[in-house]
Amino acid sequence: MADESKCPVDHSSFKKQDSSSCPVDHSSSSSPWSRFKSSSAPAHASSSSPPTSGLSTDREVSSIPTLSEGKWVYPSEAQFFSAMARKNHDPQTTDMKTIVPIHNAVNERAWSEVLKWEAGRGGEACGGVKLVTFKGKAGETSPKARLKMLLGYTAPFDRHDWIVDRCGTRMRYVIDFYTGKSSGLSPNDLSFYLDVRPALDNWEGVKMRVEHFCRIWFNQNSSSSPSPSPGFIKPAS
Repeated sequence: MADESKCPVDHSSFKKQDSSSCPVDHSSSSSPWSRFKSSSAPAHASSSSPPTSGLSTDREVSSIPTLSEGKWVYPSEAQFFSAMARKNHDPQTTDMKTIVPIHNAVNERAWSEVLKWEAGRGGEACGGVKLVTFKGKAGETSPKARLKMLLGYTAPFDRHDWIVDRCGTRMRYVIDFYTGKSSGLSPNDLSFYLDVRPALDNWEGVKMRVEHFCRIWFNQNSSSSPSPSPGFIKPAS
């Protein structure tokens, strides 16, 4: 059964599961979070507990339903900061008001893309699809991402596999996270490109992908068909 106290991101890379971890690899130079490393505050040694005074302990409830009829809950600013510090990512307290909303918005966008694929598939009969589990696979490049890289595209900075429940039917979704082009309005503006699609684990996944390809090919219902989603997210000032 899903735990409402956790965030819908992978924690397998941590020695202990931590609800305040982030959905991307902060250690990667391609990670968009790397631009928030600043010299405005002193670094904290990993051997001591980092100060979190002044950081909010409020947690935002996501729109992503769990099997227990609740919703997944995102980490607070203080939890997020502590998790980054434990991973020696040199977080700055002044950045938390920017990073945490972006973290939450990226997950919300990923879920919205899953819902586009699931629309009309029968999940409405039992109250809608629900997120069962998740697994981060930053070190495993998906076949589609490898193909795009051969064509000259930049590698995704993260990958997730999300498993959803559709009235008893489990579907795995592959999510590749790409850094998109900034709008140029501000150095802190971030753009994300999410490629969300059902995995080819079973006939249902194959059928969904084929139907999606046919809609694009014949240019039918293209405005509502799911597709890799560019997402410009402007941090809070």
